[in-house]
Amino acid sequence: MYRKGEVSYEPLPLPDRVQREPEEAQAAAEAFLAYMRKRHSVRAFSDRPVPREVVEAIVATAGTAPSGANHQPWHFAAIADPAMKARVRAAAEEEEKAFYSGGAGDEWLAALEPIGTGAEKPHLTTAPWLIVIFAQRWGETEDGARYKNYYVPESVGIATGFLIAAIHHAGLVCLEHTPNPMRFLTEMCGRPASEKPVMILPVGYPAEDATVPAVAKRKKPLGQILTTFE
Repeated sequence: MYRKGEVSYEPLPLPDRVQREPEEAQAAAEAFLAYMRKRHSVRAFSDRPVPREVVEAIVATAGTAPSGANHQPWHFAAIADPAMKARVRAAAEEEEKAFYSGGAGDEWLAALEPIGTGAEKPHLTTAPWLIVIFAQRWGETEDGARYKNYYVPESVGIATGFLIAAIHHAGLVCLEHTPNPMRFLTEMCGRPASEKPVMILPVGYPAEDATVPAVAKRKKPLGQILTTFE
């Protein structure tokens, strides 16, 4: 975390070691792969409550992600208030109606057809929590001086991955929702102009009749996503 005046390097002995022997490492990696294959993006949520403490732990996990110069250029707004969720849904659906009525273009809409999405977003009010992810484009010191953040999209992307994995680990589901534009969220959540909303994650338990699009289970084989040089 950036602090004005701290410009010197101080090495700290590695505080935690979780190294495994090769055989154990392979078993652990394969077990985690199998576990993460059970993660699904869900559009049908239960209204079953989720304690705030669970959300706090999930977001704290996201906050452990690495970032450019350790500036941690992110903020998370967790919304459970029903009236506020209704406002988010109304604003998001207004943007989505323009998107699905032609603003997206035929090619994009055709790509979304197998996913089964539409302008109606009931998950934004049914899910017990909405976590809005903000990217901090620049920071400010305690005396109001502006400082630059580095690799902001990359850093926030990594933190979001941590967040989604933590949601799954807590036995919950989420949906990566990105209405465009999302400027309404900055004012609604009382965030400064330096922060740009990049995603809404409805978080909760899946509905009893929850489904996922069949196409979502089609993942590229390893040979298409990995090149090794030995």
